[in-house]
Amino acid sequence: MLDKLFNPRSVAVIGASQKALSIGNVITKNLLKYSYKGPIYPVNPKADEVCGLKCYPTVAAIPGDIDLAHISIPAKFTPDAIDECGKKGVQFVIINSAGFKEIGEAGLAIENETVKRARQYGMRIFGPNCQGIINTDPALRAYCDFTFTYPEEGHVSIVAQSGGVGALYMQAIHDLGVGMRFYASNGNACDISIPEILRYYGSDEKTRVIILYAEGFADPGDFMDAAREVAEKKPILGMRAGRTAAGANAAASHTGGLAGVGLSTELIFKKTGILAFRDVEEMCQAAMAFAAQPVPKGNRVGLITDTGGPAVIATDELCDAGLDIPPLSEKGTAVLKEKLFPEASVRNPVDVLATAAAPHYRAALDVLMDEPGIDSIYINFVTPPFVDTESVAKEMATVSKKRCKPIVCNYMTDKPQWTATTAHLTEGGIPCYDYPEMAAKSLAALTRYHTLRSRPKTPVTIFSDVDRAQAAGIIQETRKAGRTLLAAEEVYALLGSYGIPTASCRIARNVDEAEAEAERIGFPVVIKADAANLIHKTDAGGVALNLNDVAAVRNAVAAMTKRIDAPDLKFLVQQYLPGGMEIIIGAKEERGLGYILMAGIGGVLVELLKDVAFELTPVTASEAEAMLRSLKTYPILTGYRGRKGVDQAQLITIIQRISQLVTDLPVIREMDLNPIITFEDRVVAVDARIIIS
Repeated sequence: MLDKLFNPRSVAVIGASQKALSIGNVITKNLLKYSYKGPIYPVNPKADEVCGLKCYPTVAAIPGDIDLAHISIPAKFTPDAIDECGKKGVQFVIINSAGFKEIGEAGLAIENETVKRARQYGMRIFGPNCQGIINTDPALRAYCDFTFTYPEEGHVSIVAQSGGVGALYMQAIHDLGVGMRFYASNGNACDISIPEILRYYGSDEKTRVIILYAEGFADPGDFMDAAREVAEKKPILGMRAGRTAAGANAAASHTGGLAGVGLSTELIFKKTGILAFRDVEEMCQAAMAFAAQPVPKGNRVGLITDTGGPAVIATDELCDAGLDIPPLSEKGTAVLKEKLFPEASVRNPVDVLATAAAPHYRAALDVLMDEPGIDSIYINFVTPPFVDTESVAKEMATVSKKRCKPIVCNYMTDKPQWTATTAHLTEGGIPCYDYPEMAAKSLAALTRYHTLRSRPKTPVTIFSDVDRAQAAGIIQETRKAGRTLLAAEEVYALLGSYGIPTASCRIARNVDEAEAEAERIGFPVVIKADAANLIHKTDAGGVALNLNDVAAVRNAVAAMTKRIDAPDLKFLVQQYLPGGMEIIIGAKEERGLGYILMAGIGGVLVELLKDVAFELTPVTASEAEAMLRSLKTYPILTGYRGRKGVDQAQLITIIQRISQLVTDLPVIREMDLNPIITFEDRVVAVDARIIIS
């Protein structure tokens, strides 16, 4: 447990200094300025006092027990400071100093020695090269950090790998007038990890929402376990780094090229139930709603407005985010007709008019709270000078405090003039936004979290009809031959061992064999060139479709032989299957995570359209179905303008079988099935590529 890290009864500052701009001096000042309730022990053998506090020459000279010690001295002295703390019985240290593994091998050696010595004493290390922690609890007020924002007590807890990003989040939350519970930025994370911090926040009753910034994971499995556990209890709003970085262009498969850099973090978020964001402001604004309001039970929104235009903007934004604006019940409409002005609109949105007073707003709120078909409430509130807006705000606050359904408010006013009205809304826990779009985005975030938490939890299917031994044997023979790319006949045999349907095919070594195999399979056929170094057959002119006779086969083989210079060139003769829809399913190894699986629109246009979805293995049936449903072209899969839909059930099964295949055979580095031809009643793989390590 991390109790004494986040709730220290006493703090020592090793390296406390009289120099105003030193880290030790800033930490000491922050503890004093934030009114830390425990004793503070500056440690510096060359000073009698720091910031008006008695200074001690060594840790051993401190008279009392120490729960937490800051170390802000040069890195090379840190191992000895750890020994001092260990002998004193200190359980936690925050190493603010830099100069460790972030600078290279010399720093890594110091960091390793520091960890080694700490473990001898059962001591835990936060950092090094980090900011520290903050606990806003009024009974403690622990500002064990060298940042500059002094947050009020609240329910948002922040954990960030980057101190700069963490400080940005903290300041943004503070500027919004939202209180914070905990803050942690652990730098190099040589010991105490983000998963541990997440678990601690998850068990903290006062933390209602967690903001996370991640750049990478030392132990992805541990992070996923922690995130999945905590996200079941409270929302985690996550942001990843490097989403636009290019680095996968040299990958040998479509899946590798489309997956890109940083995707794995986004998939970890999705897999574990973390709500992902790409915009700092939007995430912090959403945190304001999560800190104050309950999570809705569905995506149906009721709107109340006293002005028309902002309601239109909000409605557009809500609908774009996938929320629904349903009509009200006859009972609710009747109540509104009775209690609102005759000119008011009693549909959804409910326009109470600019002259609406407190009873009108209360009537509209009560109706929407009672409506079984409404899950959340959005309010546009302009503060006219001819309305008692304080009374209106009091009624809103009274309803909000019941925490039955979430409420967000687009609050349009001159706040310095309407301070009392603003205070009532704040006291009622109503998150107020300056613009209708941001209020709508925040409500949509609440709803997205409900959707994530409500996802069907189907077990991973384990297919018993697979022949793992046969598949492993095929790969073993390929490796013995010194190859990393499986030949066509090996690929189709491997797929067959895992029950993945493929088109009838034969391998031919020359034109005569190609003719014979074509006649054996039956026309029309496809001819595909096959060689160890031939990756993209179509680009090399190695594919000929819809060959209806022997002459066409002979001409195709002759053309490929002339065009492709490969000593091991062979020819795959395959049944031609016209008329179906082309799908791609692929997998790419992701170290520490298993595989990234991809499914989407395939064929030669896959990299142009990029209509694909990704998931981490193992992939369940519900996750495979969600992958297909997320495609822009999903309506085509279901049937469109007279065209029949495809066998989605079999596609979902193939996705799961590929998930099991790569999980069973982790020597596979990348694989593509492209295209898989899909029909109304069958799904058949007609081309595939498998690369092994």
